[in-house]
Amino acid sequence: MSNINNLPLRAMKEIPQPHANAQRIVALAKEGGRITGYQLADGRILSKEEGIREARNGGISGVGVSERRGTEYLKSLPDSDSANNLSNLPTAK
Repeated sequence: MSNINNLPLRAMKEIPQPHANAQRIVALAKEGGRITGYQLADGRILSKEEGIREARNGGISGVGVSERRGTEYLKSLPDSDSANNLSNLPTAK
């Protein structure tokens, strides 16, 4: 991996190791335009805190844990497919 691709990884607080049957995030739960949670491929909608805990336990793939101004959140791991970036996902229904 090139240094450019490593920069976003170094900015993450933690990169959990997903287990074999880990879910992917397919949509974002929002209130007033702010992300409040994550919808997984199995249909579950988790709060931000539950999502972080699930990712740390290996239950969510393709994400790392970042922190901004003391608040933790999930962030997509960089790859060549921008369509799976969390910021590009639809809002959960």
